[in-house]
Amino acid sequence: MPRGEGGGPEGPFGAEESEEPGGRPRRPDLADPDSFAGVDELGGPSGDGTDDSTEPDLDAPDAAYTVGGGAGGGIGGIGQLGDNLALGPVPDLVAGEGAELHELDDEGVLETPGDEHGPEARRALMAVEAELNQRWPETKIAPSLARIQALVTLLGEPQRGYPVLHVAGTNGKGSVTRMIDSLLTRMGLRVGRYTSPHLQLVTERIALDGQPISAARYAELYDDIAPYVAMVDGASEDGVPMSKFEVLTGMAFAAFSDAPVEAAVVEAGMGGAWDATNVADGQVAVITPIGLDHTDYLGPAAVDAAREKAGIIKPGSVAVLAEQDADVLNVLLERTVEVDAAVARAGSEFGVLEREVAVGGQMLKLQGLGGVYDEIFLPLHGAHQAANAALALAAVEAFFGAGKDKQLVLEAVREGFAEITNPGRLERVRAAPAVLIDAAHNPMGARALATTVTEEFVFRRLVAVVGVLTDKDARGILEALEPLVSDIVVTRNSSPRSMPVEELAQLAASVFGEERVLADQDLGTAIETAIGLVEQSDDPEEPLSGGGVLVTGSVVTAGEARTLFGKEPA
Repeated sequence: MPRGEGGGPEGPFGAEESEEPGGRPRRPDLADPDSFAGVDELGGPSGDGTDDSTEPDLDAPDAAYTVGGGAGGGIGGIGQLGDNLALGPVPDLVAGEGAELHELDDEGVLETPGDEHGPEARRALMAVEAELNQRWPETKIAPSLARIQALVTLLGEPQRGYPVLHVAGTNGKGSVTRMIDSLLTRMGLRVGRYTSPHLQLVTERIALDGQPISAARYAELYDDIAPYVAMVDGASEDGVPMSKFEVLTGMAFAAFSDAPVEAAVVEAGMGGAWDATNVADGQVAVITPIGLDHTDYLGPAAVDAAREKAGIIKPGSVAVLAEQDADVLNVLLERTVEVDAAVARAGSEFGVLEREVAVGGQMLKLQGLGGVYDEIFLPLHGAHQAANAALALAAVEAFFGAGKDKQLVLEAVREGFAEITNPGRLERVRAAPAVLIDAAHNPMGARALATTVTEEFVFRRLVAVVGVLTDKDARGILEALEPLVSDIVVTRNSSPRSMPVEELAQLAASVFGEERVLADQDLGTAIETAIGLVEQSDDPEEPLSGGGVLVTGSVVTAGEARTLFGKEPA
């Protein structure tokens, strides 16, 4: 991995510490890598007032690891690209009689030395997560690029070693990012993908060749950059150490540089201008629909969020914009004029010409920047996903320089879209009764979900299982779902930010009426209750088939439901 000139402790960063007048040590300047001379890479102060000598408790329960299935859970394998064949998901094997089990393997999984998905690798992942979870989470932010910029400077600017397609917006970011990844991969490129948050396991956030990195690679990446993270922590003038998201962003950029990738698709975490991902200069900036979310950081109006998210549009780039409210679009266009960026707008330069509901998804006819692409099968449901597909297609066209006389290969586009997987987005995890999982976590997403289910599914009875985080607009989500379902079972997920069941039940009663609301403290039990509701009938003549359960309200809720139904992280 590039470490900059000199690279490590023996390079220019190994000189003796300078002093200010009076003998006081001079604090390193985040903007000047040379000022880090003499900082102890392995023992630099964390900047948060904690004792760096404290070792993380490896026996403490870890939320991400537990949600991922613990020691018995599998980790998604890497697919095949060209001649690079790697193993898929590692199965849990039952040890034969007399087989000697590894000391960490209490569930009969045969340990293979060096197995990047095995128990030792998972334990290493657990240790890294225990350490990273001591840092600020993504919900606590000190808006600044100084810390992440200092880190990537020390690492040798890995984010500048490959072209970047940067994706920001309120809803649809993850879907668009995955679509772009699939299309670029089908075009023959090796692609890195960075997304957030994850559904089940943190390794999902950093993907190569369309699949999450292994547990072993995740731990290795952290070990590689940890000394430099400590240096940045020690140089923080405001006493704020790097957040977990900032560290993960550095890990992703480093992973893509090491691979190496030929393109990186990077989803902004929150905002845009000061989001940690914005140290990369995207050749293509993609803005999905913007609405209200994270109002405590992005402002009370959609135009406030738009000003922040417009920050990913860089000089000389191509801005590919989804359809927006007029005032939001004006903000984005003002930014493109300010930085002299080219513009492609949904509804003008590209868009959805036709869509037809099909088994397992929809058939599309898309207007791209380079022409019309027909007979596109998209294995996802909803008009919003069709719009996301048009946005992703235009972004890939812009990346390759497609235009009036230059169109992407139609068959490659068809195959790229057909191969898309999008976990937790109206994902069916059980057939009878049907159980659908969707990660809608704000009113805009919930309304799109309700519209899609109404237009594309037919249920005799549909019951919702809803768990929401306290910082979300729970009432807005419930109001969007109310016309769609007969009953609702409110619950909570494992996040400490999960809204208490009693509070959510009271809110749901004000929207649905008390007679339509049930509550359960456990997500698994809540799903069982919902299944029981759709299977019961007071009319002996009424068929029991055609019932459905919809699990939604939070990315965390969706991820934990996937785990309950045996789905691997992807």
